[in-house]
Amino acid sequence: MPQQTDSPQRGEREGRADRDVIRDALGVGVAVGLSGFAFGVTAAGAGISLAQTCALSLLVFTGASQFALVTALAAGGGPLTAAAGALFLGTRNAFYGLRLSTLLRLPRGVRAAAAHWVIDETSVVALAQPDRRSARLGFAVTGASLYALWNLSTLLGALGAEALGDMDTWGLDAAGPAVFLALLAPMLRTAVERATAAVAVVLGLGLLPVLPAGVPVLVSALAAPLVLAAHARTAAGKRARRDAERGAGRGEESAR
Repeated sequence: MPQQTDSPQRGEREGRADRDVIRDALGVGVAVGLSGFAFGVTAAGAGISLAQTCALSLLVFTGASQFALVTALAAGGGPLTAAAGALFLGTRNAFYGLRLSTLLRLPRGVRAAAAHWVIDETSVVALAQPDRRSARLGFAVTGASLYALWNLSTLLGALGAEALGDMDTWGLDAAGPAVFLALLAPMLRTAVERATAAVAVVLGLGLLPVLPAGVPVLVSALAAPLVLAAHARTAAGKRARRDAERGAGRGEESAR
């Protein structure tokens, strides 16, 4: 009897938990998916055709990399340089995939399709869940809603940009960098991450006048090893000082 009465209660709890996950996942999917409009506008302003713009969102589907690509092309960078910068940003998804593969443990038949949805937002929602069932649900709902809205809003943005004409007249050429920063800012949680972003900005902007378009983005990737090396040196110095202080303290105690 206790097991029979507990089953409806467990089902009710699971139902509430599922609704919470779906609500949060849809919130992320809608909020970020609508920014595809800005990507469509930016890509059209960079001279990319409607078909190419939509293909980027359908096949690449990683916002920061897409913005980096079209922004470099708009600045006059070569296709290879622009693609290299986008690739650098996209490599983070591979690390997300390693973590999510052990968390979700999806059937082998759907892993390839699910890999296309491994991005910042789906990873954050999935990793925030308390168990595998909720993680799978959050990943699927976030991925489906974001993919659908991102591609739809990309199409609308590109069509709207073509109707508006010259992007410089409307000031919409700033849409890409603005959305790129909006996507990046929430990821900077620690002092090391903020320092890395600051050094990358300094390198990118400082080298912009002297290097070809797209190359400063690649050089700014050096910010990560530079900041990590400085952080490691600082941490080692602090440890050495602590060890010296402890050694001095033990020496004083033994002298007494």
